[in-house]
Amino acid sequence: MKVYLVGLFVQIPQFGSFKNLKLRMEHRSGIINLLPDSLANQIAAGEVIQRPASVVKELMENALDAGATEIRLILKDSGKTMIQVVDNGKGMTDTDARLCFERHATSKISETDDLFRILSYGFRGEALASIAAVAHVDLKTKTRDDELGTHILIEGSKVKKQEAISHATGSTFTVRNLFFNVPARRKFLKSDPVELKHILEEFTRIALPHPEIFFSVYHNDNELYHFPSSHLRQRLINYFGKNTNEKIVKVAEEVDFIKISGFVGKPELIKKTRGDQYIFVNRRYIKSPYLAHAIKIAYEHLIPEGHFPFYVMLLEVDPAMIDINIHPTKQEIKFENERLIYNYVKVAVKHALGKYSIAPSLDFESVNMDALGRFGSRHTTDRDALGGRSTPSHLSGSGTPSEKSKWIEFYQDLSAATQQEDTQKGQRKAITLSSDWDDTDDSLDNMGNNNCFQVHESYIISPIKSGLMVIDQSSAHERILYEQHLQSLQDRSINSQTSLFPETIQLEAKYAQILEELREHLRFIGFHIEKFGQNTFVINATPVDGLRESASVFVNNFIATYAENLELQISIPENIARSYAINNCIPKGKRLTPTELQSLIDQLFACENPYMSPRGKKCFITFGLDEVESQFNN
Repeated sequence: MKVYLVGLFVQIPQFGSFKNLKLRMEHRSGIINLLPDSLANQIAAGEVIQRPASVVKELMENALDAGATEIRLILKDSGKTMIQVVDNGKGMTDTDARLCFERHATSKISETDDLFRILSYGFRGEALASIAAVAHVDLKTKTRDDELGTHILIEGSKVKKQEAISHATGSTFTVRNLFFNVPARRKFLKSDPVELKHILEEFTRIALPHPEIFFSVYHNDNELYHFPSSHLRQRLINYFGKNTNEKIVKVAEEVDFIKISGFVGKPELIKKTRGDQYIFVNRRYIKSPYLAHAIKIAYEHLIPEGHFPFYVMLLEVDPAMIDINIHPTKQEIKFENERLIYNYVKVAVKHALGKYSIAPSLDFESVNMDALGRFGSRHTTDRDALGGRSTPSHLSGSGTPSEKSKWIEFYQDLSAATQQEDTQKGQRKAITLSSDWDDTDDSLDNMGNNNCFQVHESYIISPIKSGLMVIDQSSAHERILYEQHLQSLQDRSINSQTSLFPETIQLEAKYAQILEELREHLRFIGFHIEKFGQNTFVINATPVDGLRESASVFVNNFIATYAENLELQISIPENIARSYAINNCIPKGKRLTPTELQSLIDQLFACENPYMSPRGKKCFITFGLDEVESQFNN
């Protein structure tokens, strides 16, 4: 045998096996060693299994590859204690049951060409070996033709038991004590709500493109999802809520090399987060900023900047035209002709929106009242646009004089009381500046007298003694709302207004669990929310400072933002105040009156930290006179 080592020619006698070569080389000192199988498996597991959600993904995909028509997911403690996947697929023989835990053992591919026409989910043969390396795995399985099934118990890659048992056709994988032998990895797992959120995201990415398959999820003995076999529209209704049905439109286009199907949302389904956006290629979930941009372009002029549309898009292409083996989790793929796919997706969405005559419309239940030239919520008057008490919409909308007089009489006493309370609050809210601000030699006198004005309905320019100040109205209002509601949560004060017509909201299971945990906290910023069946809630009262949109739309967006913020590991009150401020602040493009402009400035500099928004954006910047003059002298 000849070996070439960096230009050196070395001839080694033939050995009977690589093992013999290893034994012959043991007496030599060196720095390169062969890793033991147990350590190699743990290293591989670190790449494949990052958290409980990774286990859920691998086991559910194996169930799909096994041809299952019913898949049940059972969790304990967000998967940290137990993850169980039960399917009615074709099952495995006793030999296959043992081999499936070996690295690079797979039934999906057998030759190199198979890599270029992959339709299955798993194919590398690493998932089960990786899971078995860092957990206690219990497998029970049986094929249709076998009388008895097989039971295998593995702990840390070591087989502890293998025996014949009675079992239904299919497989039951039970994974307990994940990362029991890798304490450092287990230590860095996030809180139960965060880990459960990631698990349900993986579950969603599998359940949505397979509406013909029955799915269910149990967490700590509570059923979170129950999806009977159906079609795609019904699956979306079951997942996103029954109100989704009238707010989505069908996409259906087909050419020689691609078939595009799915649903996109009408403008009223837009959110400030990217949560409800799914793209599947051959029913595999992918992350593709390129295709996401194509869909967003199709919504041009239909949704405001900073908002994101709803869509569930399924693309079917020839497997030979894509490469799915470019990312460890297979969530990124490469198309053979990306530009062509981009154009087809954009045109398909535009065609769907045009076919159903989708255009911006005024929805008095959910639209931002900016369209009517008013500030704040649909209940908010100009007097209290920046945080005062609200007046019912009946007093400012249409209606007969007799109807209006009844409402005015009903709220007359309340208005007088709230005006007095606002005056007292204003007296208590003294405006102070930090020492850092004093260094600029500015004072309130320089910002008063309504000398400020608005630019592009997004920024406020105010003169100061040393020059001028430019305020980002959206970031400034975020800071104001954040500090106001954080204080309310700390004081545990309740300032709410009861709704004459309570709103009902149905949430996704992952969001419903979060809202259930937050209901008591939300009372202290003005919400009174009651549970009304599984994943359904009734909003009976809202904050006194009003909402910019309907209560149901706001709560939906608020919970989505709160869920995203869980990754930041901030306290519950901080997360609530932050999410509220983000979703209820003045948007860019909102015209403000001179009084509102001055009120915004006054409230901003009454904050403890007027410099940065809760999201870390600057609330204002200043320009000195010398800096301005230098621009003219250049």
